[in-house]
Amino acid sequence: MSDNSLNSSNMHSILFVCLGNICRSPAAQGIFQAIVDRKGTSDMFRIDSAGLYSGHQGQLPDKRMRSAAQRRGYSLDHIARPAGPADFLDFDTVVAMDDNNYEDLMHMAPSVEDSRKVVRMADYLTTHSISYIPDPYYMGHDGFELVLDLLEEACAGLYEKLAGK
Repeated sequence: MSDNSLNSSNMHSILFVCLGNICRSPAAQGIFQAIVDRKGTSDMFRIDSAGLYSGHQGQLPDKRMRSAAQRRGYSLDHIARPAGPADFLDFDTVVAMDDNNYEDLMHMAPSVEDSRKVVRMADYLTTHSISYIPDPYYMGHDGFELVLDLLEEACAGLYEKLAGK
């Protein structure tokens, strides 16, 4: 069943960005992909993720994040890559996980117009009152679960905004 408010002339390209591209951004990518698959609108979206730190380039997401996501039915198989200025040509929405990511992306944007593509993931939360998606890397099991809770809610909110609801 397809979402009628999205049509073929309304393709959305979304890039989720965190620091290393091994926890938050690939999880957001996987969650958002699951949403569009469930809604039957996957042909209306191009979804990717990247990191601002290239030290994890070529790696799968953190094993702890993959395990936590898999328990919720998400498969995270993205290979980490660094974000760059060219991403602003390829994506119409660039989603930052926290304020540091947001500031770095704003500085990376090649133009003022491109900087308008940068949004904060936490702006799409509807019930949690937190201004950023925390990095679970040093937070243990509960941190990964919290981040997945936040990302599920924020990805649903972002989808609703893009779908025009």
